[in-house]
Amino acid sequence: MNLTMLLEMAAGSDPDRIAVGTRNDGLTYRELSARSTALAGELRKSGARHVALLDLNSPTVPVVLFAATAAGLPLAPLNYRLTDEQIDHAVGRLEPVTVVVGESMANRVPTRAGISLMPIADASGTGSGADGLQEFVAPDDPAVLLFTSGTTGAPKAAVLRHRHLTNYILGTVEFWNADENEAILVSVPNYHIAGISSILSSVYSGRRIVYMPSFDPEGWVELASRECITHAMVVPTMLGRILDVLESTGTRLTALRSLSYGGGRMPVATVERAMRLLPDTDFVNAYGLTETSSTIAVLGPEDHRVALASDDPAIRGRLGSVGRPLPTLEISIRDRSGCEVSAGEPGEVFVRGEQVAGEYTSHSALDDDGWYPTRDRGWLDADGFLFLDGRADDLIVRGAENISPGEIEDVLVEHPTVADAAVIGIPDREWGERVEAVVVAAPHRSPAEVELQEWVRVRLRSTRVPARIHVWTELPYNDTGKLLRRVLRDELAARTETSEVAR
Repeated sequence: MNLTMLLEMAAGSDPDRIAVGTRNDGLTYRELSARSTALAGELRKSGARHVALLDLNSPTVPVVLFAATAAGLPLAPLNYRLTDEQIDHAVGRLEPVTVVVGESMANRVPTRAGISLMPIADASGTGSGADGLQEFVAPDDPAVLLFTSGTTGAPKAAVLRHRHLTNYILGTVEFWNADENEAILVSVPNYHIAGISSILSSVYSGRRIVYMPSFDPEGWVELASRECITHAMVVPTMLGRILDVLESTGTRLTALRSLSYGGGRMPVATVERAMRLLPDTDFVNAYGLTETSSTIAVLGPEDHRVALASDDPAIRGRLGSVGRPLPTLEISIRDRSGCEVSAGEPGEVFVRGEQVAGEYTSHSALDDDGWYPTRDRGWLDADGFLFLDGRADDLIVRGAENISPGEIEDVLVEHPTVADAAVIGIPDREWGERVEAVVVAAPHRSPAEVELQEWVRVRLRSTRVPARIHVWTELPYNDTGKLLRRVLRDELAARTETSEVAR
């Protein structure tokens, strides 16, 4: 099966249902299919081997995705927040390439042989579309290339084949199960795996897609209200800001049935606050990676409700988990020697299943048995709930002891003066690394270093107590909610050096 077939099935079920856009003037499934097929013909004539997309979110994104797949060409959505030099490098790796580009970004794409530009306005799919028809697109053909965020190094281009993405959709979505009044608000960028999976899962289920070009909390709440949004997906930093707007305006979003979140660590306090403000909304925590074609574990609505209502600390604590693995996948927690550990013991998370690609343009990261090392640390409880402790690369080694930043961050954000926290290891002559923290103050509060250190000491071992706690106005996150520890470490070093020079 290939991605084009997902759209064909949807268009065949109800061609006049709105697929993408507003309730009043959105594209129907018939129009989405026709425009994608027509654009596929233009793309095939270009002689390109790849299609790139450089633009904000818009109703044209699904057109381009299905056009590229119908043409048998991998689509590579590009991060418009990259520098011009980084965009040049990414495009260069895709040559010969046709770049579908937004009007405000056309001057950011290099002009040379092997690169052709197509303005986003021309990607509407005019023409007969006959050349867009493919006799056969193999399930093993590459469908999407996504450049990873590069939070710990240079971005890699992850390869997702048709079979990986269709296996994910067929294993998690019931065909045409949405009623015609359902609509999902997509505010995550199109170059993120959640942006791709939102298109595929919405089309296959029959749910209308409403795009927000770029996120701002006031605009998100207004658009959700105006378009009677029933489903949405946000990253942690988005959710906190949305809740602030809901509290300040009194808006209740009565149409919102389901709100999923993922992409980074979500403070339990934020989840509890969201459930109080939106009592009629189902919450879903979805954990996944680019290399796994999206979600691999889910904390579902009932899990949220049971945990929130429980007095049992173990059950209540599940609000801090990412739920159970999908039934179509296997998850294994392993120590440094590669041996699987028992329930409750931490290690690296490995995953295996038909949706798992684990592949880059340069190599495959799968082992001989098909397991993919996520580089995330975590542990499974006795009931199979997965808890994450951060990236393996973030582990702090103090003396002979391995320390997870996540456990310290969780304790710090429980303090009433702290809104957000990040913990990193700093080179230390005596211990190899020492623990330091950066916190963001809660509104109208002033965190005190000694008080926070004692707060951690009482709840964790003394080796977990940060040697220094810095108070900043904000922490560095990318636009998909991942904390940029490398940026944090560099900025902290720069600030420390400046402070020492000033003294």
